[in-house]
Amino acid sequence: MATLSVSKGCFVFKPSAKKKKKTLSLESYFVQGCEDAESSETRLRLCQELWDKIKTDTEVLQDELNRKILDSLLDFTRKCSSTRQNSDWASQMRASEIPTAALMLGVNIPDHDMTFQSLSDMLKQSVSPHVASVQAKECVALKHLMKKVLERLMDTVVVVDDEDEEENVETSPRVHRSVHCSLGILCDWYTARTKKSATDTPGKKRSSQVRDEQQQPPVVIIFKDLEAFNPRVLQDFILICSQYIDRLPLTFIFGIATSPSTIQHMLPHSVSSLLCIELFQSLSCTQHLATVIDKLILTSHIAFKLNGKVMQVLIGVFLYHDFSVRNVIKGLQLALLEHFHSQPLSVLCCKKKQALFNVTQLSKPNLDRIRQLSSFKRYVEKQEAQEQVNLMTDDSHLKEVCQQLIKDLHKYHKNYYPILRCLHTLTSSLPRYPLGKQIRELHLICLANNVWENEDYQSAMKLVKMLAKGELVSLLQKCVEILQLSKSRKMKNALVQLEALLARFKQLDTATEITPTVEASIASPVKNLQKKTDLFQLQKTLLEMNESRRAKRLSPFENLRNEALELIDNLVKSHLFPPESQPLYEVCYYSSSATVRRHLNATPRTSIQAALSNPYHYLQNDSLKSEDGTVSNAAPDICIAYKLHLECGRLINLYDWLEAYSTVVLAAEGNDPDSEHFGKVDEVKHARFIRAVSELEFLGFIKSTKQKTDHVARLTWGGC
Repeated sequence: MATLSVSKGCFVFKPSAKKKKKTLSLESYFVQGCEDAESSETRLRLCQELWDKIKTDTEVLQDELNRKILDSLLDFTRKCSSTRQNSDWASQMRASEIPTAALMLGVNIPDHDMTFQSLSDMLKQSVSPHVASVQAKECVALKHLMKKVLERLMDTVVVVDDEDEEENVETSPRVHRSVHCSLGILCDWYTARTKKSATDTPGKKRSSQVRDEQQQPPVVIIFKDLEAFNPRVLQDFILICSQYIDRLPLTFIFGIATSPSTIQHMLPHSVSSLLCIELFQSLSCTQHLATVIDKLILTSHIAFKLNGKVMQVLIGVFLYHDFSVRNVIKGLQLALLEHFHSQPLSVLCCKKKQALFNVTQLSKPNLDRIRQLSSFKRYVEKQEAQEQVNLMTDDSHLKEVCQQLIKDLHKYHKNYYPILRCLHTLTSSLPRYPLGKQIRELHLICLANNVWENEDYQSAMKLVKMLAKGELVSLLQKCVEILQLSKSRKMKNALVQLEALLARFKQLDTATEITPTVEASIASPVKNLQKKTDLFQLQKTLLEMNESRRAKRLSPFENLRNEALELIDNLVKSHLFPPESQPLYEVCYYSSSATVRRHLNATPRTSIQAALSNPYHYLQNDSLKSEDGTVSNAAPDICIAYKLHLECGRLINLYDWLEAYSTVVLAAEGNDPDSEHFGKVDEVKHARFIRAVSELEFLGFIKSTKQKTDHVARLTWGGC
C-alpha cells in the first residue's frame, strides 16, 4: 500500500481481520513421497474411510460422555429462568443473585473446547438463543470483556471509544450499525427482542409459565477458562451485571480446570455473595481415556491397530503432558496416516471382504514385499519343503494363502478382544491389581508376550480362587454378558460352556458339606496330639494330619470353581497370544513409535538446529547438499552465520565473524581468491551479515554483552 508523506517515518498497516488458513489435505500428503504410487489411490481411500469413522465415533462418544453433565446444566438454566417468574418472597430473594454454574472440567484444557461447543449449541437449541462464550486471552481489560459479550449476544459491532468506530464499521462484514459498550444498551436490546418475539408468537393457549419462559429466555455467558481471567476484571464485570439483574436475566457458567476454591481465591465475599453458585462435576479425563481406548482401539470393527510401543507413547503423552484425550485421538489419526503412507501393504488393512478382494489385485512388487515380511518368513519356515518353494515362487498360490491368512487375522481379532475383557473383568477387582486396574494395562501385557507365562497372571489366578462364591458367580455372569456380544463361533462355544457352569453354580447349597469320615479322620489325630507328648509320636501325628488333609475330597463348589478357572485359562492360552505370532500382522499394526513421539513431543530447538545445520533437509535443494560438519556456500545467510558461530567460544568477535562470513559468501559467488578485492566487505554483505546476526539473536543463540563492546555472547552449546 502506497503512502504520501514529506517526512520519513514508520507506518503501520493492520492486516485484514480474517485470513484463510492453508491446511494440508490427505491427498497432498499422500502425493509427497508416497511409496508404491500404484496403490496410493486405494490406500488414500481406505485411510480416508478410517479417518472419517474415527472422527465420527469420537464425536458420538464425546456426546455420550458429556450427555449427563450437559443435561444437568440445561436443567439448571431452565430452573433459574422459571424461578424468576415466581412471586413468592424466597424466589424474589434468589432473583437478586446471578445464577452461576461452576463446571469442573479437569486440567485437560485441550478437551474443553469440544465440551463448550456442545454446551453452547444445546443451550441455543433448547433454552435460549442468547448465549455468549468468552476466553481470558481476548478479555484483558474490562472494556474488552464487555465488548466481546455484547458483540456475541447482539451480533453487531460494539465500539469502546469514538476513535475506533470508523475502523470497526469498515472492517466488519456483518455490521449494519455500531453501538456503544454498555450493559444499558444490552438491556434495551433484550427488551426489544423479547417484545418482538412476544408479538410474533402464534395465538395458541399456553400456560403462563411456558409463555414467560419463551418470552424471557435467560442470557447465558460462558467463561471458558476462569483461572486465566484477571480477577479484577472479573470482579468489576460481576458488580456491573448485578446492577442490571432486575432488567436482564443473566446466567453465568464458569469453566474451572482446578478446584472450586478458585472462585473464593479470585472473588472476595462482597462479589461472590452476588452469585448463586451450584457445582457440576464432569467425567474425569482418565475415565474418558479408558472409554475412548475401549471403543476406538480395543475393537475388531476398526482394522487399523497399534502395537504396544506406540500405545505406550500415546498413553505417556496423556499421563505426563496434558491429560488431553483429544491429543491421544490426534496421535491415533497421525499413526493411521503414517501407516497408510509408508506401508504399501496397508491396502489389506480394511474390512475382510475388501481385504480379500485387494489380495487378488496385489502387484508383483507387493507380493515380493509380503515374502520379505518377518512374520511371513516365520510362517514359511514352519511349512514343508515343497510348500516353501511354492510360496516363494508361485504368485497365484501365494495369493490364495494370503487370503486364508487374512481370514485368520480377522478371526484372531474377533476372539482376542472378548477374552481380553473377560480376563480384565476377573482380575480388575483383585487387591493390588496384579494385571492392572485399567484394561489398557492388561492389553499392553498381552501385546508384549504370552500373558499366561507372566508371574502376575499366575498370582492373579490364585487370588481368583480365593473369591467367595457370590463374588465369583457375579464376575462369571459379567463374562457371559461380554461373550453374548460376540458373533464368533469359538466365542459362542465358550459362552455355552460358561452358561452351563453358572447353572451348576446356582444348584449348589451355600454351605459346604463335609463327610463324617473325613471329620473323624481329622479329629482323631488332634485327640492323639493332645495325649502324646513324645517328640517321635508328635512328628508322626503331624505327618498323619498333613496326609489326611491332602486326601480330603474337594467340595462341589471348589470343583466347579476349578473347572471355571480352567476354562478361562484355556481361553486365555488359545486367544490371547501376541499379534506378532500372526502371519501378515504388519499390514494392520503400526509400529513406528519414534515417528509418533517425534510428532507429538515437539522439540523446537532440535528442529531449528537441524534446519540451520542442514537446510537441505527442509528446502530439498540439491545445491545445499554438503558433507557432515561442513557448510554449503549456497546456504542461506543465517545458516552460514550459525555454522560459523559453532566454531567459536563463549564470546564471539563480531569482526572476525564478519570476515569468516564474507570469505564463505565470496567463494559462493565464484570470485577469484587471488584478486585484490577478494575478502573486502561491501555494504550489501555487511547488511546481510547484520540481518543474520539479528535473526540468531532473536532465536536465542546469542546475546549482546557488556564485557566487550565488539563481542556477543554465545548462549547454546551442543548440536542437535
